[in-house]
Amino acid sequence: MATTKQKEAARKNLKKARAAQSARAEGKSVPRKTRGLSTAEKNDLSKGDFAFPEERKEPLTDAKHVRNAIARFDQVEDVSNAERDRAWKRILKAAKRFDVEVSERSWHELFDGGTATKSPKRSATKSPKKSAQQKRQSAAKR
Repeated sequence: MATTKQKEAARKNLKKARAAQSARAEGKSVPRKTRGLSTAEKNDLSKGDFAFPEERKEPLTDAKHVRNAIARFDQVEDVSNAERDRAWKRILKAAKRFDVEVSERSWHELFDGGTATKSPKRSATKSPKKSAQQKRQSAAKR
């Protein structure tokens, strides 16, 4: 659940994004930096332009990509917590450069419970497994 501070930051970022979108719709020139990256352009970026440089994941070339990197931070797989620490520092630095407000102090706040280990998603049709204690209690009621 988002905090008040997170909601305020999101509103400000949305306001900036909408202003940029309106400018594009009105035909005002938009710098190349604000449009999406093609695969060729992404391949031409240096390692330093990514939040996770070794994996070349989450480019940080403009405000849009910085916001996207924050939103998808918990989806990056096969990286250690140390790599996440370094990536978070890169994201904060890029956020400052592109004037993106970040309400979280640490990347741990982006995860439920503050850890990088994601719990498997349960299907809505399947019931969660009962613990041994729950099974004993259920059997005792019968």
